[in-house]
Amino acid sequence: MRVFVLLLAFLVFQSQAKPISYYFSPEIEFDQSISKPSEVLGYEVGEWHVRHDQLVNYMTRVAEQSPRLNIATIGYSHEKRPLLLLSATSIEQQKSLELIRQARLAYLRGDTKLHDGPNVIWMGYSVHGNESSGSNAALLVAYYLAAAQGEEIETLLENNIILIDPAMNPDGLARFAHWANSHRGQVLSADPAHREHVESWPSARTNHYWFDLNRDWLLLQHPESRARVEQFHRWKPTVLTDFHEMGTNSSYFFQPGIPSRTHPITPKQNQQLTHKLATYHAKILDNDKQLYFTQESFDDFYIGKGSTYPDVNGTVGILFEQASSRGHVQESINGDLYFHRTIKNQLLTTLSTFQGVNAHKAELMKYQRAFFDSISELASKEKYKGFVVAKGQDTYRFEQFSELLKRHQVDAYPLTKALKVGELNYQVGDLYIPLKQPQLRFIQAAFSTQTSFEDNTFYDVSGWTLPYAFDLEFAPVTSSWGLKYTDMPWSLSANLANPPPTDSAYAYGIEWHHYLAPKLVNLLLKEGIFVRGALKSFTAQTSHEEQVFAAGSVVIPAGLQTVQNWRNTLYKLANRLGIQLFSIRTGLTAQGIDLGSRFMTPLKQPKVLLVGGQGTSQYEVGEVWYHLDRHLSIAPTIVEQGRVGQLDLSRYTHLILADGRYDLLNKQAKSAIHAWVKKGGVIWGHKRGAKWLVEQQLLHTETVSTKEMKSLFKSDGLPYSEREALAAKQRIAGAIYDTQIDLSHPLAFGLEDNRLPVFKNSAWVMKHHNKPFTNVAKYTPSPLLSGYTDERNRAQIAGSSALIAQRYGQGAVIAMADNPVFRGYWYGSSRLLSNALFFGGSF
Repeated sequence: MRVFVLLLAFLVFQSQAKPISYYFSPEIEFDQSISKPSEVLGYEVGEWHVRHDQLVNYMTRVAEQSPRLNIATIGYSHEKRPLLLLSATSIEQQKSLELIRQARLAYLRGDTKLHDGPNVIWMGYSVHGNESSGSNAALLVAYYLAAAQGEEIETLLENNIILIDPAMNPDGLARFAHWANSHRGQVLSADPAHREHVESWPSARTNHYWFDLNRDWLLLQHPESRARVEQFHRWKPTVLTDFHEMGTNSSYFFQPGIPSRTHPITPKQNQQLTHKLATYHAKILDNDKQLYFTQESFDDFYIGKGSTYPDVNGTVGILFEQASSRGHVQESINGDLYFHRTIKNQLLTTLSTFQGVNAHKAELMKYQRAFFDSISELASKEKYKGFVVAKGQDTYRFEQFSELLKRHQVDAYPLTKALKVGELNYQVGDLYIPLKQPQLRFIQAAFSTQTSFEDNTFYDVSGWTLPYAFDLEFAPVTSSWGLKYTDMPWSLSANLANPPPTDSAYAYGIEWHHYLAPKLVNLLLKEGIFVRGALKSFTAQTSHEEQVFAAGSVVIPAGLQTVQNWRNTLYKLANRLGIQLFSIRTGLTAQGIDLGSRFMTPLKQPKVLLVGGQGTSQYEVGEVWYHLDRHLSIAPTIVEQGRVGQLDLSRYTHLILADGRYDLLNKQAKSAIHAWVKKGGVIWGHKRGAKWLVEQQLLHTETVSTKEMKSLFKSDGLPYSEREALAAKQRIAGAIYDTQIDLSHPLAFGLEDNRLPVFKNSAWVMKHHNKPFTNVAKYTPSPLLSGYTDERNRAQIAGSSALIAQRYGQGAVIAMADNPVFRGYWYGSSRLLSNALFFGGSF
């Protein structure tokens, strides 16, 4: 009887399992010496969601068995899962893969020797972890390339090198596999309300820090993206595919997308080739009687996405979107959608990609060669020769910006002579980026300040200008007159090394403009070292000369320290972070406040409570967490809204509300927060977090709601066909705005000038506050710097408050209309949040 029950349970679990024959045409023969996925996994593909460790195990096994495959670990995720890249080609080419790679790059630089060499096809799967049909399909793709027999596969492997990126987001994939599998019963539930189909917060779409890795190709904030882009440029693939999922009630999408929403820098032939490849996807899905669509919904504009980044780098990028079962089976308008069906569709369009690229091999290679051959001609037609970027005082921000360009293969050269561009003066050591180089189109896109577009509807952001994000002054260079720069591209210099400490110093000084100065202070405070922050400027006698320290500078007085070997700790940490220490001889200053002044405020180690969970934006909470963790070495306490009222808030110095709905904060929590701020707590809110502060009367200012902003646009009499266009005008999809900063305010300490670009994707407005000394930042009269915003929205935002700071009892309330740490790369505006953590109670 027990055996019968076990057998019955096994049969129920197997009822929806599909054998390998379900996925492949019966005409394909396979080498039986190559392990099928089921022989390694212990189940059929699609029966369970593959865990990342299982995927790694299978890929490793099949690569060991087949001389057609090679496997490499190109990096590790945040959670230390390996990032795999498999290369598949003919056995003969596999023996000289590195030589072929080098010859291919030489060909793209102008050599003609590889005119008949192989194309390179990059197959990328499941950059969103809960869109897992791609990674599960990758198991079948690897099996096909390793084991399929016959003329078709031999021709494919002879003509191409196929790179498989089987799990672009290992941490998210692992999180979702656990979620879906742990809610799978013996009898599958297709009910969309079933817990299997409704993930908890945060979803597995994201990586470890809750970032969307499909937006990180340009920004390269995460190890997954850095490893991927490095390999992308090592190979310069001819075609790159990006496999995703979309809503359950959809069908299947493949590019081309909406024609008017393609980035104008993308060559027209790129889209023509995409159209040609689309006919192969259509044919293979037609044969399997599957629904699909093209030229709808998705755009090709933001160059930081996986299907668009290739387009400005000489590669044809193609997006695929499969309706998602978000589990093992789910009801849809097209009937029950099974996981195995979603996997098969991803496999089919993988195979159609192989067929299309193989058929158009010569045309694709010719296009890619022409892409780079046209650089000189395109550069000669431009009104400017390149861009110059000012280094400024903060070497770290400048180095991070320069290193980002280098990761994208952009050559940038330090100036050897001062240069005046318009009214701006650039100094020796500032950066010159010539347009005439292989990355011309990438440079044009990364430095674009476009504000007018053919189509104003954006799937993602419309502005992402890199130097604005780093708050670096830049300008186009229109003439080579007076332009002098080094022959060698910029490279990271050796870290600053402070001299060994001595016992003679009265105190040590740190300038606050260095981006990592807050991190150093936090680490010192952790070690029990006393630190003072200067609320006013002073000039002190250092070991060599008089040094002017701006307001916000940090002083470590020797006479206050009780920790043993504190000087060694100070120098060790400062050297590690590349921050210069100044040995101050006396507490009596030549100008400004003395070192024992009441304006030398004691700095305290921040204890941060970050509210997350249901209702809040997983992206923006993750971005705050990432900033605190990476740039400040602060471990925030992250709690769901429902738990705030149960906490002892006196444990925390700061409370952060990122964008989100805070309707789950109950009466007890609200009362506790009010009392905590009155006693000295510092609360920060941005976007809807700031809106909550106003609603709770913690912050007193007038606002313009998003509903009121929408009312600026009259819809009366508009035909239904204009509905989408109206919505595009009403929203701010993502643009860059100019603000004017009060540099004397503690929240602005470390900023070098009174103009600060911020990223805006919210139409909520805080009106300019009339109460004195509370408006830290306001939008300029003509605030739009880059990206799209309708004139009516711009008019409302111009002159309004971007950052307000007010006292509330003994505490402080700080509200920002925008997210200062958007996608982790806004090194300029993120300074505002860092300052709030150390100087938030000092105004």
